[in-house]
Amino acid sequence: MSASPFDSLIHARLFGDAELARLFSDTAEVRAMMLVLGALASVQGKAGVIPEISGAFLQRAAMEIQIDPSGLAQSVGENGVSVPGLVAAMRKAIEAPEHAAYLHWGATSQDIQDTGLMLRARQALALIEARLVRALGALADLAEAEAETPMAARTYGQVAVPSSFGALVAAWGWSVIAALERLRALSPKLAVSLSGAGGTGTMLGPDPAAIRAGLAQALGLTDPGRSWHAERGLITELAQTCLAVTGAGAKPGADLLILTRSDVGEVRLSGGGASSTMPQKENPVAPSVLVALARFGTAQGSTLAAPAHAEARDGAAWFTEWLMLPGLVMAAGKSAALLAEIAAQITADRATMAARLADTLGLIHAETLSFALAGIMPRPEAQAEVKRLALAAKANATPLPDLVAAAHPTLALPPLAGRATLGTAPDEARAFAKAARAMADGQG
Repeated sequence: MSASPFDSLIHARLFGDAELARLFSDTAEVRAMMLVLGALASVQGKAGVIPEISGAFLQRAAMEIQIDPSGLAQSVGENGVSVPGLVAAMRKAIEAPEHAAYLHWGATSQDIQDTGLMLRARQALALIEARLVRALGALADLAEAEAETPMAARTYGQVAVPSSFGALVAAWGWSVIAALERLRALSPKLAVSLSGAGGTGTMLGPDPAAIRAGLAQALGLTDPGRSWHAERGLITELAQTCLAVTGAGAKPGADLLILTRSDVGEVRLSGGGASSTMPQKENPVAPSVLVALARFGTAQGSTLAAPAHAEARDGAAWFTEWLMLPGLVMAAGKSAALLAEIAAQITADRATMAARLADTLGLIHAETLSFALAGIMPRPEAQAEVKRLALAAKANATPLPDLVAAAHPTLALPPLAGRATLGTAPDEARAFAKAARAMADGQG
């Protein structure tokens, strides 16, 4: 296995994500930083901090020259950051020392790297948002179609009460809505970083705040109004948003691992995986990946939430972000894409669901029967009575409703089949479908 399964050739179709991988490549990182350096020079030139002709030249050059990322390795190994080597390489490639001298004027490495990261994060979040929208559309269709499909709700792994498959799908989907809400709230907050060596902006020009605002406008990012070198709330929020996305895939993944089991068989998924030795197997690979990505996301996200950045800038805490954040974004993107695919591949086995509800002992109706009995006796006594009769049903293989009717002949048994037994489940399924479509249309 490679150091990262996200860029493994072997695991490319399992965990890989070509669209997001392009944003978290060395080439993309260098290109983003070059765009930041060029935009900064342009803004400073227009403000008179550096010669305007140099600012315009540097912006154009930053978009035209090519820098080989591998050529920065020695410098990064020595300096711990990529910007010194990048600036030196750009100055050499520009071949105009009279202009190149003004490149990276008054900024610090963290300004350039963090702002470049924000540019790539913006594109990554847009990709993930589109995938979540597709997932919501598929889940909305499924929830609505199966709103009144009866199935057994399970608690603690045990059959509990009648519900509907659509309501279960809705339970999956609300977390997707929450993740999408969080993502959309974060995107406008993505901000430039421009504070100089110690966060004071001293060498950026006579009005550092105006330069920062100009850079934000030039790049289409937010002006944070302050230094965030050591205040990493934005990075934490990005990590937590990705964690919300991977978490949204956890429940459908875990539930589908149960529902597709050969001894349960209430759901079928197209495209199951094969076994190397058992020809009959159709392994639920995609749900397993969803669960694995959620667990991975939890580990990465908790690490990013933990360390505070000391003093004005903290190299160790910053390096930790480099180790953790790209994989977390990749996991979120893959999870969102996979959830959209899975949601469109689910088929409910209605006959199997109905057969489980039609259990000959009728134990699934114990709660309903206990509340019916509560109409003629105190609720605690009714519950104890049904519990006694449920044990007798198991011991004697006699349906629980029959035992209740025999023990309490004056009791009118409530409906134990049909729409009336599903409670609010169909309404919850349809409410989710409505909310999901509104969210997908950008109205949520």
